[in-house]
Amino acid sequence: MIARMSKTEIIAELSKLTAPDLAEVQAKLDELSADAWLDRGELSDADRQTLDASLSAYASSPEAGSPWSEVKTRVQAKLRP
Repeated sequence: MIARMSKTEIIAELSKLTAPDLAEVQAKLDELSADAWLDRGELSDADRQTLDASLSAYASSPEAGSPWSEVKTRVQAKLRP
């Protein structure tokens, strides 16, 4: 007899997996959802508008942002326990 797991049970078990096992699960999920990524890289109108607005904001005020090194440091600090 094959036991079936619910989605809730599967999700609960994920935290018990080793890093290599999680990588294997992620690879399988990527394989199964590959079709969802086959959009030929085209932007939706909403994505295009968001990108245009961001580029415009940068062009009018390039000093308003942070250099990558600062952003990376902030993100890494938040990820540390």
